[in-house]
Amino acid sequence: MIREFSEEQLELRQTVRRFLAEYSAEADVRRTMATASGYDQKTWEAMATQLGLHGLAIPEEYGGQGFGWVELGIVLEETGRALLCGPFFSSVVLAASALLESGDEAAKRRYLPGIADGSVIATVALPGGGGELDVAAELVDGRWRLTGRAALVTDAHVAHLVIVPARTPAGLGLFAIETGRPADGAGLTSAMGANAPTGAAGRTDTVGRTDTVGATGAAGRAGSDQTGFRTTLRPTLDQTRRLADIDLDAVTAAAVGDPTGGEAILARVLDLAAVGLAVEQTGGAQAALDMAVEYLKVRVQFGQPIGAFQALKHMAADVLVEVETARSAAYYALSAAADRSDALPVAAPLAAAYCSDAFVTAAHQNIQVHGGMGFTWEIPAHLYFKRARSSQLLLGEPAFHRARVAERLGL
Repeated sequence: MIREFSEEQLELRQTVRRFLAEYSAEADVRRTMATASGYDQKTWEAMATQLGLHGLAIPEEYGGQGFGWVELGIVLEETGRALLCGPFFSSVVLAASALLESGDEAAKRRYLPGIADGSVIATVALPGGGGELDVAAELVDGRWRLTGRAALVTDAHVAHLVIVPARTPAGLGLFAIETGRPADGAGLTSAMGANAPTGAAGRTDTVGRTDTVGATGAAGRAGSDQTGFRTTLRPTLDQTRRLADIDLDAVTAAAVGDPTGGEAILARVLDLAAVGLAVEQTGGAQAALDMAVEYLKVRVQFGQPIGAFQALKHMAADVLVEVETARSAAYYALSAAADRSDALPVAAPLAAAYCSDAFVTAAHQNIQVHGGMGFTWEIPAHLYFKRARSSQLLLGEPAFHRARVAERLGL
């Protein structure tokens, strides 16, 4: 269990917080939300090259920094606090974990260095988050071909590498698809084009875009001559994290690990993803609470700050309890991930369920504290509420994770 952080870990937190204050301030979040790609290339590169955050938990032999889940958790908590827009979670948590857990040495050496240096954006088509996964893999002339549909895949529209679970005649396997997209996301446009509506703060809707790719390899690597890979952005209220559907028509892919051993790998990856998301949600919940408390101090009613009213004091105290309890659950799961503890299969879904609800509660109460202003576009409270709700469903709603806890405890 994490009881305190080392001086180096505290310095890491402060460094990341300062960086995000400069590159992921509210104005930056709003601006990035309005782009077709949903992330800022310069910020992405700075995180990878200046701070080395992408490779923080990737072993040095694969081009990473060689730290662990505790350090990665610190970064994720800060990105959640700042509502960072971009495929950091998809690449660094989902894809890197899938590759590391696969035991496929060739795949790790091929893809992890690119993830670590930021040149490869990667994601995993995880089932169980409310999205459908109906993909079949067939071996044709010595090459795997994938056909089917994966729904609600995070950042699939900008990914150079997509790891897709698919059914083979012998069982479930994981397969890597190199999409051949340009490294900087060039060419992404809204399907609504010049007719896309704009609103307050210059926001632009960029949903519904369909992108068809003939892959030529991730990040400039030589790839296959495949076609038939298509992504379609889903319209979502939370534009800080993009979701896309993937349609596959006999797309060439490479098996990652044993093509029949994907069930165990996928379960482990889902647990690790739940831990990462729980820590991120804790950061977002803390930011929402801080915003509410600050408003309680400065909003004056009847000649005194509204924070002096007992009902609002109780509300803030209740949210504080929720946030601190969520942090305890997230840190326990984070410790289990770092230690590869046997407690992880229970700690991960437990943290996922509790932190999801805590973030929604904190974000909801933040809007209530702000009153009528809390519902407006200009006040950022709605951004946290939308992220809270989308995160609550990203890997499966809380009931799904509680059911996993009960199943694993034999209840």
